[in-house]
Amino acid sequence: MALDQITLSFFRNHSETRLEGTRQFNLLVGENGAGKTNILEALSLFAAGRGLRRAALSEMADAGGVGGFAVGASLIDDHGQEPVRLGTHTEAARPGRRLVRVNGSDSSAVALGEWLAIGWLTPAMDRLFTDSAGARRRFVDRMALALDPLHARHASRYEAALRERNRLLSDDRPPEASWLEGIEAQMAEHGSALAQGRLSTISQIMEQLALLPEEPFARPALTYDAGGPIPHAEFAEALRANRQRDRAAGRSLIGPHRDELRVYMTGKNAPAASCSTGEQKAMLIAIILAHSDLAAKGRPSLLLLDEVAAHLDPLRREALFSRLRNSGAQVWLTGTELAPFDSIRAEAAIWKVTGGSLDRL
Repeated sequence: MALDQITLSFFRNHSETRLEGTRQFNLLVGENGAGKTNILEALSLFAAGRGLRRAALSEMADAGGVGGFAVGASLIDDHGQEPVRLGTHTEAARPGRRLVRVNGSDSSAVALGEWLAIGWLTPAMDRLFTDSAGARRRFVDRMALALDPLHARHASRYEAALRERNRLLSDDRPPEASWLEGIEAQMAEHGSALAQGRLSTISQIMEQLALLPEEPFARPALTYDAGGPIPHAEFAEALRANRQRDRAAGRSLIGPHRDELRVYMTGKNAPAASCSTGEQKAMLIAIILAHSDLAAKGRPSLLLLDEVAAHLDPLRREALFSRLRNSGAQVWLTGTELAPFDSIRAEAAIWKVTGGSLDRL
């Protein structure tokens, strides 16, 4: 199954854009600022969360439009079944709330994950290994979400309970024990599920990486450092035992909000953060490809690659295209020129993007 009949209305610089006749490889070519990444961002909204730029919804609406935006697409298979129409939009009256529809009926962003598994790689992610632990947690959560749509629900409910517990702990007056216990019960339930989802995702990716050749992309090793006990009962007990220390700090000091993803380059046994930028890029691509292979086993899979091919040497570029061709995912790639994509031009759908407008090549 693949996305087709894609529409963008008043999204960024795309007032009315339509893409039809998609293929496994889909190329968006144009100058910087033309609106290529905007299309990828729109497609990333078919997953729960804030999209590949993590931008506020109000920033996505065309400033000269109607005050909101709409993105739609049809999920089509090769067996003649009726397509599934997916849509997400905002309204001028509520620009900060994203609405979702599936086949014309109201739905939720989490429910979109039941139809599509989406992953992406953007230039901003090149800093992942030297970025904050929070950025790496979000990276793991995006991968976990593509494998299990319920992961987003556990993440959002844990964050809500964490904020409430921190508010109670920082209050001048000691919180009521019964109220704190109720909040901690929510944290333990959803925090345990959140941590288990992250651990499972990293374990599956490591198993997938073990099946892949070490060249031409460096083989990374991923480890998961939990920020607290993972089993439900143990986490609940640790929260109770840690109340006095947490109250002194004014915040919760244990839990999956303190998790850390650590990545090493196996050939050098060196932390990814200390490797060269080229080695970091190669390890990141290896992780993304391994995850894409996993995601494509369960549901229709979409992989969004922003300005990736142009930064690879010819050997790695051809290896990337070969891996993508066999992945089962529908792939969207951007670039400023067609030359890096010469070997897949014959099998790709190609659009020239100019100032928010498209021309099929």
